[in-house]
Amino acid sequence: MWIRRAFFSWLFPAALVLPLWLFIGWGVFQAGGWAFLWVLFVALPSVLVGEVVLTLLVRARPTVREERAVSWRDVIGFTLWHALTIALGFFPKDAFGWLLAGTIVAFLGLFWSTLWQLWKDVAERGRTGLLIDAEADLPSARTGQDETLRPRPGRHGDVIVITETGRSGDGPAER
Repeated sequence: MWIRRAFFSWLFPAALVLPLWLFIGWGVFQAGGWAFLWVLFVALPSVLVGEVVLTLLVRARPTVREERAVSWRDVIGFTLWHALTIALGFFPKDAFGWLLAGTIVAFLGLFWSTLWQLWKDVAERGRTGLLIDAEADLPSARTGQDETLRPRPGRHGDVIVITETGRSGDGPAER
């Protein structure tokens, strides 16, 4: 459980750390000018936005909010995507294209996995909520009456209405 909670806490910082690693990796491993343009205009924004979108999708799930822990499927997906992103930051000359393709495929798989889990989680909650609402409309087992037809007491108690009747000519002066 602590691993799942650690990933829950890591998701937002990863949105800053991973793009920063790509930038630092470019400088340390002397990737070159074209790689700098790629890092600056493609990699940094896409990793930042992608991580934030995935984090918001994961944190939107009711089960994740309740447990404050991601699912094991998320742990595997984020581990793969983050590992490939970190490997991409080393800018290996022979395997850069393969790593880039693998990173993109891992992101797309993780994106669809989080969407599917969110859909499943919300649909499950929706079914449960509909069952509870349907049971509320059933006749009461204690009284044998339909509870929706019983008069309900007012929230504010008795209401007193005072009407004012005036005499003609007591109003504003007419001209």
